[in-house]
Amino acid sequence: MLVFEGREGLSESWEFTNRLHSLCASQTVVVVVVFTLASSSSGYQNLVCLKHNVNIIPPSNKRFDCSGFRGQSSEQAITDLADLLRQENRGEDLRNLLTQLRPFFSLIPKAKTAKIVRSIIDTIAKIPGTTELQISLCKDMVQWTRAEKRTFLRQRVEARLAALLLESKEYSEALTLLSSLIKEVRRLDDKLLLVDIDLLESKLHFSLRNLPKAKASLTAARTAANSIYVPPAQQGTIDLQSGILHAEEKDYKTAYSYFFEAFEAFNALEDSRAVFSLKYMLLCKIMVSQADDVAGIISSKAGLRYVGPELDAMKAVADAHSKRSLKLFETALRDYKAQLEEDPIVHRHLSSLYETLLEQNLCRLIEPFSRVEIAHIAELIELPVDHVEKKLSQLILDKKFAGTLDQGAGCLIIFEDLKTDAIYPATLETISNMGKVVDSLYVRSAKIMA
Repeated sequence: MLVFEGREGLSESWEFTNRLHSLCASQTVVVVVVFTLASSSSGYQNLVCLKHNVNIIPPSNKRFDCSGFRGQSSEQAITDLADLLRQENRGEDLRNLLTQLRPFFSLIPKAKTAKIVRSIIDTIAKIPGTTELQISLCKDMVQWTRAEKRTFLRQRVEARLAALLLESKEYSEALTLLSSLIKEVRRLDDKLLLVDIDLLESKLHFSLRNLPKAKASLTAARTAANSIYVPPAQQGTIDLQSGILHAEEKDYKTAYSYFFEAFEAFNALEDSRAVFSLKYMLLCKIMVSQADDVAGIISSKAGLRYVGPELDAMKAVADAHSKRSLKLFETALRDYKAQLEEDPIVHRHLSSLYETLLEQNLCRLIEPFSRVEIAHIAELIELPVDHVEKKLSQLILDKKFAGTLDQGAGCLIIFEDLKTDAIYPATLETISNMGKVVDSLYVRSAKIMA
């Protein structure tokens, strides 16, 4: 690892370039050069040299202390340079760095190459708004790994590409990629990668609303995970997906236990997904009508670490559910739109909860009446008239109560529940039993006569 420091204009001199070439000709090195500019706007230039290839990354107007690079290996220098570019949100430069390092990769072990490539891709992922850049980079790296016959690295880059396609909602392309990849990995029996791919496939099928296949893929991931050591973060991901699938089947108690396991794993690792696991735990409590427990969970030692908009949103929903107030419920949905409606898992369950609350409130309001104006019900429940009318017609069709809508008069007419006389079913049962007795006697008499 070589570090140079100099003044502005040094990089443009032939003498400096020749010195670098002579240094790089004798050995394979990575050179990072830091220039302190003489002008008022200080900055730096980073230069990565591989053999005789000199590639200059354009300077920025930020200053960087390169003292930490001294005496480090080329791998560490690349990692530090990648971190530096990430701090300045220079995604394209990171992509160019990975491309320029390809000749260097042919001179180091394949395992170290895989580590550097995956590290740089992970570094780019930390820069906001680079999903398209990551997809393009992964596709380029897949082509390069195929040409270089680096199967181990290619499979992992393809798995990362499938995850990015899933995030971008390119479901068909992601499914095609995973289908071919999973067959290849099963032949090689790479259990750890197989767990990742099965989990991705489960998430993909869940996004496509294919729950049977999502459960089958999750079961396959669990089966593969049982035969190897799975890192805590990966185990937390499995538990989180299990909770999501159980919640989709309305088994909220089992889902809560899975979300709790995922929360403990992510909390111990200080993973950002811990807050989402906690959020889904609170959702399960609300869905099983235990909204009073939400405040206690949030105020616990673990919950206080994650106080913020996500938990505030669930607390507002829990308060609305406890008070059976549709107005408070709609206020919570409006105030915390990003946390509730833009989260597809929470939004799906809260939509169901809203419909249940609306039904309960309407049935409670119309119970004292035999005939009531729809506008009066809408005023009592504080909702638009057309919304209330539509929901009442749905309740009548679902036979939640007996009645009819008089749209001309704008009224709801509720019929009295006619009590079924128990004598008629009892009579029919008696006649049925008598028929069986007669049939039995006929069979016996036929045997005697024979």
